[in-house]
Amino acid sequence: MITTTMKLLRRVAAGGMLAGWAASALAQVNDLPGGPAVNQLNLHPPASQIAEQQQWLHWMMLIICLAIFVAVFGVMFYSILKHRKSVGHKAANFHESLTVEIAWTIVPFIIVIAMGAMATRTVVAQKDTSNADITVKATGYQWKWGYDYLKGEGEGIGFLSTLDNSHREMSDAGAPQGDDYLLKVDNPLVVPVDKKVRIVTTANDVIHAWMVPSLGVKQDAIPGFVRDTWFKANKTGDFYGQCAELCGKEHAYMPIHVKVVTQAEYTAWVDGKMKEMQALADDPSKVWELADLVARGEKVYQANCQACHQANGKGAGPIKALDGSALVLNDPAAQIQILLNGAANGAMPAWRQLSDTEIAAVITYTKNSWSNQTGKLVQPAEIVAARK
Repeated sequence: MITTTMKLLRRVAAGGMLAGWAASALAQVNDLPGGPAVNQLNLHPPASQIAEQQQWLHWMMLIICLAIFVAVFGVMFYSILKHRKSVGHKAANFHESLTVEIAWTIVPFIIVIAMGAMATRTVVAQKDTSNADITVKATGYQWKWGYDYLKGEGEGIGFLSTLDNSHREMSDAGAPQGDDYLLKVDNPLVVPVDKKVRIVTTANDVIHAWMVPSLGVKQDAIPGFVRDTWFKANKTGDFYGQCAELCGKEHAYMPIHVKVVTQAEYTAWVDGKMKEMQALADDPSKVWELADLVARGEKVYQANCQACHQANGKGAGPIKALDGSALVLNDPAAQIQILLNGAANGAMPAWRQLSDTEIAAVITYTKNSWSNQTGKLVQPAEIVAARK
């Protein structure tokens, strides 16, 4: 009896500790403006006209469906209660009723047509990507987004947007923190307020989907196909989304961050980004020193490779280690081909989107880090030759 009581007390105590921990964890999380809210039941607060129309349609359809539900079940339950046999009613013996047949055909038809008419305006508007002020191509990669500004102010800017490495480390440690957990990226998509932004979507490997609920956009990104959508943010701020198509084991680590700024701020950002790109523009014929190439490669590794292969190069699970790897230690030709073309049926993605210098730098970094002190380096010209 005493043993049973003790076990029960332990379970109660453990349950109390778990509840306290859960309450503490919940208390540390707040609503994220432009992103998910705590215990969110409704759609995201809209930040574009399309999103506002979507919310209006959502509630209108819900009200119509609720009214139909109440009317149909109200009549049914009224008939059951008021015309039941126990109060003296006898079942009627009849067959077809032309009036009823016409009613239950015409009324639903009118309801469906009315609902379709209300939705058509929004659906047509969603597909009208003409007369855009800015066009951006969003390319899905396993597992990040690539943005290329194709038209309008900022034309020529291109960069990769990757989950912030600190959030990946939090996920690996099972210790989530912050309101923007798994939504913080190193390079957000920056656009001006009150400008029509066309998003052209495609993918490099598998099907992805570019979705930002507050802006009312969701468009699949399919390899070999080009599709488009658009938005026009009516307020400044940070708006968050995620890849909405199951794209592999890193699907949860593929966030989208759209930063909407004023026109003056956007012009300043474009100017700064252009200068940054010019500074990073590399001559593939340049011959690098080992130390400089390793330093450049470390930054590339941290931004693109560390999430899978880890900072110590040991890999994890099916992810192969780079530290002590025969592939890394030996002739670089095979390693170059893997970075350019991928391997293991896409488990190791292709990195052709990186520049020749970046690929040469990250290969050199892996050959001269951890225990891999080979003293070997790969020049950008070797990558140029391998691409042909």
